[in-house]
Amino acid sequence: MAGLYEMDVLAWSIEQARLLRERRWSALDIENLAEEIEDVGNSVRHELGSRIAALIAALLKWQLQPELRSDNWRALIDVQRDTITRRLGRVPSLISALTEEDWLKEIWNDALVLAIKDTGLHAFPDTPLWTSAQILAPAFLPA
Repeated sequence: MAGLYEMDVLAWSIEQARLLRERRWSALDIENLAEEIEDVGNSVRHELGSRIAALIAALLKWQLQPELRSDNWRALIDVQRDTITRRLGRVPSLISALTEEDWLKEIWNDALVLAIKDTGLHAFPDTPLWTSAQILAPAFLPA
């Protein structure tokens, strides 16, 4: 079964789902199943991080480019917040990530890359300016 996993992960996953439904426990590829389940969790966490980085980048641009602010820009910020909030509601265990200092620093760095790429500016702070609660607060917009 591990050979199928290496050759065609989609065919492998279909086969594993069939074996699970048939309760054929001894035929399951346990090691690769465990790895794939962990990968699902990592993907969900990565998606949250990407959305938060996009939100932070938008907030940084809002703060440093007040002359470019627009309703569309504000709508982008609101949509990111709404999507993040919905994701946290569906996957409450992600909420704990919001307090992980190293993870937030990594997300901040991703946001800086996005903001620099979008603006060409390099005047963004290297360390987070806002808490997770501020970033996600519906009314928060940096001055």
